[in-house]
Amino acid sequence: MGNMNRVYIAVIGAGGVGRHFLTQCSQLLPRYPHASLVLISRSNRSLRVPSFNHALSLSTWEQDLAASNSPASPPSEILDFLSSAPGKCIVVDNTSNQEVAASYPDFLRKGISIVTPNKKAFSSDLALWQSIVESAYPANDQGGLFYHESSVGAGLPIISTLKDLMETGDEIQKIEGVFSGTMSFLFNGFAPAEGEGGKWSDEVTKAKNAGYTEPDPRDDLNGADVARKLVILARIAGLQIESISSFPVQSLIPKELEQCASGDEFLEKLPAFDDEMDKVKVEAGKKQKVVRFVGSIDAVGKEVKVGLEEFEKGHAIAGLKGSDNIISFYTKRYGSNPLIVQGAGAGGEVTAMGVTADLIKVLQRIS
Repeated sequence: MGNMNRVYIAVIGAGGVGRHFLTQCSQLLPRYPHASLVLISRSNRSLRVPSFNHALSLSTWEQDLAASNSPASPPSEILDFLSSAPGKCIVVDNTSNQEVAASYPDFLRKGISIVTPNKKAFSSDLALWQSIVESAYPANDQGGLFYHESSVGAGLPIISTLKDLMETGDEIQKIEGVFSGTMSFLFNGFAPAEGEGGKWSDEVTKAKNAGYTEPDPRDDLNGADVARKLVILARIAGLQIESISSFPVQSLIPKELEQCASGDEFLEKLPAFDDEMDKVKVEAGKKQKVVRFVGSIDAVGKEVKVGLEEFEKGHAIAGLKGSDNIISFYTKRYGSNPLIVQGAGAGGEVTAMGVTADLIKVLQRIS
């Protein structure tokens, strides 16, 4: 096979999702003998091949990376390295790094494709989103491809479903759902469709101990993660959303606890505010409803919002279990009976699965 048929893969981020991704690649790449791993970079060090005739080992990469004395490679250095490759290149960014996200247009303009779960590239500045789209194929005939399924629902086919609906001529009317595995876990325990549920502060502590929240739970309770996912979907649906501050996002952090010095201090003081959340649950219960933390996009009215909503106990959103996500697509074709995507929306392994699936799509398109 000639050099022009070869594909060279660089991976940024090798912890968490990145580690799961590289494990999955060890099973994937033997099926694509023309593709080779040529660079791995993490926060404190990097590893690369001495020449493009070599490939990094997917069975010993952790030991090889640990033994490397090379510092982390900044995006500009990775771009220079891949620009000299004798074939097509793909960058897999498993980080949430803003600097890396901001470099996507540079890679795409060089014909280098991007695969990533990094929300920041697609939900921060509108100008960056527009630059990514304009730098990539098909807007740029020579541009690389970009896939980011895992930036919204881990391994769930949310972005691909939305794009399929639009590209086949359907009209998006509304997108609504539970977009956070953390919020799903919290409210399924706090306000279950059956039974009374626990105290709010107890459920937040339980979620943190189970690994469902960030080290500081306020990073989940402020609603920003859900808002970022809504921005991504809204932009794909054609809405020009400037940023997550362009629409209402309800925070579940009591104002008095916003300035806590740590997540531990926040959890210690949170029980004093349980009554506020109990009132919300009781008011919904009086109407035979439950409360859930949801995001919605009204594509017709061009409105986006994130926050607490009440649902009948028989509603699909009310009946979620564990940390499942559920996203409903209301369209002209589907009418009042929405197309629903449901399943695990968080976790390193399922997020990496979404990244790996996107890598397969790019490999199949550019090989």
